[in-house]
Amino acid sequence: MKTPKKRSRFKGYFRREKVVYLFLVVLILVVVGKLFSLQVVQASNLKAVGIERRTQDQSLQPERGQILDAQGHVLAQSVPVKEVYADPRTLNTLISDGKNYNKEDISIKLGDILGLKSADILNKLNQDLASVSLAHQVELTKVDQIQALKIPGVGFNDEQKRAYPMDTLASAVLGIVNLSGHGAEGLEYYYDKELYGTPGYASQQQDSGLSSVLETLHNTQTPQKGADLTLTLDSTIQYLVEQQLDDLAKTTHANRISILAMDPMTGKVLAMGSRPNFNPNDYNKTDPENRKNLNISMSYEPGSTFKIITGSAALEEGAITPDSKFEDPGYYKVGTRVITNWDSDQTVHGWLDFTQGMELSDNVVLSQVGTKLGIPPFYTYLKAFGFGSKTGIDIAGEESGLLVPQNQARTIDLATMSFGQANLVTPIQLLSAISAVANGGTLNKPYVVDKIVYPDGTVQQNKPVPIRKVISKTTADQMTGILEKVVNQGTGHLAQIPGIRVAGKTGTAQKVDSKTGQYSTTDFIASFTAFAPADDPKIAVLITIDTPRGDSHQGGTLGGPIARAIIEGALQHYGIPVAKETQSAVSTLPAGSFTRPAPQPVTPVRQPLEGETIVPDLTGLTLRQAGDTLAKSELHFNFSGTGLAQSQTPAPGQVVNKGSTVEIKFSPLNDLTNPMQGESSP
Repeated sequence: MKTPKKRSRFKGYFRREKVVYLFLVVLILVVVGKLFSLQVVQASNLKAVGIERRTQDQSLQPERGQILDAQGHVLAQSVPVKEVYADPRTLNTLISDGKNYNKEDISIKLGDILGLKSADILNKLNQDLASVSLAHQVELTKVDQIQALKIPGVGFNDEQKRAYPMDTLASAVLGIVNLSGHGAEGLEYYYDKELYGTPGYASQQQDSGLSSVLETLHNTQTPQKGADLTLTLDSTIQYLVEQQLDDLAKTTHANRISILAMDPMTGKVLAMGSRPNFNPNDYNKTDPENRKNLNISMSYEPGSTFKIITGSAALEEGAITPDSKFEDPGYYKVGTRVITNWDSDQTVHGWLDFTQGMELSDNVVLSQVGTKLGIPPFYTYLKAFGFGSKTGIDIAGEESGLLVPQNQARTIDLATMSFGQANLVTPIQLLSAISAVANGGTLNKPYVVDKIVYPDGTVQQNKPVPIRKVISKTTADQMTGILEKVVNQGTGHLAQIPGIRVAGKTGTAQKVDSKTGQYSTTDFIASFTAFAPADDPKIAVLITIDTPRGDSHQGGTLGGPIARAIIEGALQHYGIPVAKETQSAVSTLPAGSFTRPAPQPVTPVRQPLEGETIVPDLTGLTLRQAGDTLAKSELHFNFSGTGLAQSQTPAPGQVVNKGSTVEIKFSPLNDLTNPMQGESSP
């Protein structure tokens, strides 16, 4: 007898589960089919009333990182805004179906809110496109106003707008951000990769029509915020600089002005500003030329501030000592060229040591110093100090300046380069080089960003970058001592700060006339550089004033008080005490009056024929002025003496052949209280 098989209780269980599973699958398919049919019907119905549904993939712009000053104050940040767009085809369909919509009225309403011309909006709405952008970076309050109008076919995309809470403060340093959210100038451009972040995306299904655009988000990836930058800029010192820039702009009416402040020990930029400037919140209304950072882009002949470099090189090479003697008869002749001083028309200095030559900002002395140094060593130090190449500062827009090619340099070039002519430098190059003197001889790479803080908390801390040792500490100390004397008893006396050891140098460089190719007698670049305290410098400054118009164009007169105000304010900010009242030891020129002889109109003995010219009156002119006057008449000259033109042969009014030589005798005029400009002045 067979034993009956036992029925597995699990087999029935699995059969029941399989039935349930199949039932659920069928149910899901039915539901999905119903939904699909519903959507088809809905889409058909929507289309019937002029509404189209579409899927759009949108890139989500990340929040750009903040830019902060050294104290943590926000200088730049991003705020959420919207792009406003429209669907002209939807509007056309609704209007053609007799719906109560009017493009002209819509254009007027949108124009009033967006601050745009209604005609421009209407032109876009008349295009045969599925989507046109009406405006970017629209504030959310305006977006709310537009949404309240319930205009069909109008929608919005998320955007970020860059905001600068301090308006024009350090605007040329910060730069600008374009409509796509990327940096276009300044720090914003240089550090765009770090600041921008990582974009996200969203896949959207949109119903355009009826009460605006109804959006359903499907797939999304959240954008990642960019990194924050903390700068080396100190807003307290930056405010001092901006204030002085405004004062200079009002009083000098100069074409361009720049002020740069650095920590000479590290290369940190403490403040940087220029005029003209702009408001980055409204940059699209500004001239791109006004957005240039002059401290890194302006190339100019530095004039006498460059004597610091020539002197340091000569001291380091042992070509001179601070006590080396040089004769200054009021001029220095190199071939056919004659070099004069800014005060050659009032005095002959005679024998001077190098220190005295620096105190007086003597071109004749520095020309001889450069000649003693020689062309090859001079160029070695030019390049060692960083001239002719970019400093590598972390801001977009830096220029490299321009050097006379060494293989083309002549003796006259060496002489004029020695006191700051011929070569072109930028303010950042010059102050970096002078900072090397201030800190004991090391050229540092200047930088503006102190640290980068990433969203995950990672910190990239920037540190000082020494480039090379240019001069010894002994030489640096010698030059610093000389520059202290320039301030204490020389042309830089207006930068004195009671109780503080200030080292400085003046500069006034003639500009080249673009029309004639010659040095102008009316246009100058005035400059002043200083650092303090001289024995332990905390700040170095450089003021550059391009073509000042007013009572003075001298670097010491215009720049000295500015340097003093910035340095004094900065040291007080750092907690370094400054004496309130200290009697100045600088003597002033005695008051007095004099009558300076001047050229008189001439009556020619006869009218000149072809190839002839009339000899002008040179009475009372300086050597430079006499030469310029004769050149206009196509005449040459020989001279004797120094000071002002006293007599001449042939006499004024004589008719001579073009190319003839005029003999001029110069005599000094003492007690002159209004010095005139020479080739390069203090």
